[in-house]
Amino acid sequence: MDKNEKFQRVPLVLAIATASVIAPNAFAQVEMDNIAGPQAQQIEEVMVQGRLKDSAEMLVSERLEEEVVTDILGSEMIGRVGDSTVAAALRRVAGLSLVNDKFVYVRGLGERYSSTTLNGATVPSPDLTRNVIPLDIFPTSVVDSLAVQKSYSADQAATFGGGNVNIRTKGIPDGLTYSIELGTGTNTETDGDVLSYRGGDDDDFGTDDGTRALPVELEQALQRFKGELGVQDIREVLEQEGNEYASASEAIAAARQLNRELALHLNRDIAVEEDSSNPDMDFKGSVGNRFYITDDLEVGFLAGASYKNRWREEETVKRSYGLPEEVVDVENTSTYSVDLSGNLNLGVRYGDDHEVTLTSLYLRNTDDDTSIRDYFNENRQLSDGRGFREYALKYEERDLLVNQAQGTHTLGPATKGMVPGGLLDWAPEELQVDWFYSESTAQTDIPNEVTVNADTLTNSLGEVVSSSVSNGVNSSGFRFTELEDEVADFGWSATLPLEFSSSSLELSGGFARTEKARYYKQSEFRIGAINVDDPATLGGSLDQVFGDAQITDPANDYAFDRAGTNNQSYIAATLTDAVFGKVDWTLSETWRASAGARWEEYNQVALDWNPYGYSVDDPQITADEDVLRDSTYSDDAVYPSLSLTYMGALWAETFQLRFGASKTAVRPDLREITEAIYIDPITDEQVKGNPDARPSEITNFDVRGEWYFDNGDNLTVSAFYKDIVDPIEFFELASSDTNVAREIINAESGEITGVEIEALKGLGFMGEFMDSFFVQSNLTFQETELVAGAEADAPTNPIREMTGASEYVVNMLVGFDSPDGGHTATLGYNVFGDRLYAAGRNGAPDAYELPFHSLDLTYSWYPTEEITIKAKMQNLLDEAIEIERASVIVFEEKPGQSFALSAQYKF
Repeated sequence: MDKNEKFQRVPLVLAIATASVIAPNAFAQVEMDNIAGPQAQQIEEVMVQGRLKDSAEMLVSERLEEEVVTDILGSEMIGRVGDSTVAAALRRVAGLSLVNDKFVYVRGLGERYSSTTLNGATVPSPDLTRNVIPLDIFPTSVVDSLAVQKSYSADQAATFGGGNVNIRTKGIPDGLTYSIELGTGTNTETDGDVLSYRGGDDDDFGTDDGTRALPVELEQALQRFKGELGVQDIREVLEQEGNEYASASEAIAAARQLNRELALHLNRDIAVEEDSSNPDMDFKGSVGNRFYITDDLEVGFLAGASYKNRWREEETVKRSYGLPEEVVDVENTSTYSVDLSGNLNLGVRYGDDHEVTLTSLYLRNTDDDTSIRDYFNENRQLSDGRGFREYALKYEERDLLVNQAQGTHTLGPATKGMVPGGLLDWAPEELQVDWFYSESTAQTDIPNEVTVNADTLTNSLGEVVSSSVSNGVNSSGFRFTELEDEVADFGWSATLPLEFSSSSLELSGGFARTEKARYYKQSEFRIGAINVDDPATLGGSLDQVFGDAQITDPANDYAFDRAGTNNQSYIAATLTDAVFGKVDWTLSETWRASAGARWEEYNQVALDWNPYGYSVDDPQITADEDVLRDSTYSDDAVYPSLSLTYMGALWAETFQLRFGASKTAVRPDLREITEAIYIDPITDEQVKGNPDARPSEITNFDVRGEWYFDNGDNLTVSAFYKDIVDPIEFFELASSDTNVAREIINAESGEITGVEIEALKGLGFMGEFMDSFFVQSNLTFQETELVAGAEADAPTNPIREMTGASEYVVNMLVGFDSPDGGHTATLGYNVFGDRLYAAGRNGAPDAYELPFHSLDLTYSWYPTEEITIKAKMQNLLDEAIEIERASVIVFEEKPGQSFALSAQYKF
């Protein structure tokens, strides 16, 4: 019996009913007289009215056939709810919650405990300091399905904590298909007037045209002056080069003039101004076909592209829990975002024995932020009438390019017949060999990130009356950040199914290697207004304050130099080799046992890199043996897995009971094994690494019961337990009054216990009118416990919840499918319980993110078979993101309500 036929126990009615939920308008309605009629008539009715029957059946069957606990979210369900990114879509899966709109927490474990693959292969991350992939970079338009594996199996990487998210892109179509979609939208927090500045000519394409790039003249100067651009540094080099000066003051004057001329090369066209925003614009298109060259040979392709731009405004308010009325921080940010993607799939199939696919995917996500931040701290409180202002410009472009090749081969009769002399007759026809090769590059570029510090005079309400750029060396900063992350991932596996009279056995094994290399470079310069002849000029527009005339005026004292320490940049690499084997045994289609083991050898290195080191005393890479030793990590271990499944008809027509047990590990991120202190680009907090950080060892147990009824209803109940030794956690570190710092340490232990309940119920039992409605929901209840241990620095609560975990997560969908198949509507609700945001130290209270009640509505109208009109409304309750500390709301942000309208033509 073929593996894909093992669990084909889903009745046709079940597949039809499930498809009506998973796929919008998949089935207009199968009338009772058709169901009661001959099977041939029933199937023909389904084929005529059911556009997406095959896709729906495949998703249901795949979930049943998986040897381990797996949840699958199809593209049709994603489209029905209206989520535009993979990150947003994964909120709908039981036990998953979304953090920072980009990281997924699975079963109460932070983003480091969840892995992401693309078509089964590891891909790099454009995140500046983390290994994990921010899932907001993947648009759902390229997704065929999302498979969330929650129980470990030996064919997966051993870095498996909460689960693995496999993003599966769209494949070759069965025939000619093409589509085009246009859309627009808006957000209630974006009122038409936005903050902006003069950027480059290619900003609408999400790429800088060179306007913001680090000037060549500055790169040359850094080499000439050995990485230092201060006046004294320039003077020393000028004299070393043979320049003669009549006096020390003349030498200083020459160096000062050159110092100011270098400052003029920076892009200082940075005036913050008001601009008008446009509605969102969204475009998607695709075309594909399959060609039958001969009876045995097929080739096909699928090409697609998408483009989206939008303006968003947001206001964030931060308060000190000790002085909430006096220490206040208000930031207004306008963001112009551009998302662009392109994909190309090519496929060749020869008979039933050989198939090769090539996949190329390019993603670009660009956010252009302009912000004004007014704040008070312990040194200047709101009632003092004096405060601080920070102007910030940040243009961040993230790119991901993936090229993949995959192949599946079996030694069937056709293949054996092609080889002369019967050389392959000895090989079993059922033997299948799969291979893959993936090469990908992620890049992040943040050119000319500008911050300008100002002093303000305020009224009794804290409103700014006037502001002027601050005096001193830190008046302004110009930062240039580059990241490149490259991954090569390849491997193979072989599967041999064996059939016996009452059982079947499948043997499989394989090899995989993952090579990852990353470099991160940060250069920062500052222009300081030490003293100016006319202080009133510091209250002008920013392009005037830092204009050529101001900087070169001899009456003013402007200083230019390279800022920051030499440990912001780094290089890192990892190498993982793995070998695995599995045995999968099925008895009488009732009992199934799968056991496997994976051996992994893991090597990691992360080194501080000083790109501007030009001497033995200040090298680019240290030669200190102790530092080099502390910057490397190596480990090899065996990771076992076991899964047992019972299949029957307990209470429902199709029933499965699963049990899983495994042991896995989660390793420190790239920078976390160094002692360097760096700034987390997401939280703006100082982070200290730890060369003594160790991998976390995790013991996993799962039990899941699944009931599928002939009427389409289903119920799933899962229980899970995880025991973690040496969990990797952030703990607050001693710092100044106005800064927040964290350190990475291994806590002593952690535990997670939880239950997930998933259900689908048609509402026809409530009357004929309700036949068109259904409810689909999942609930997660869990408890987590973290024992901080001796390495933590004076935590307030030595035993607490795990960071990011909440006691419950609720997802609910109420769906409507009109009897004539012309309309569908879905109301989606999502909420999580209080979850720990940051743990306090020395008696300071912990901070918790409060529940966010997300209510979204999607309506689709199908005027013809080819046309779809869709309207989306998100955050209908106009909820705010809030973080509470000691009963004080210390952070608040209103994302606003979003509205979108699109029209699609698909053939």
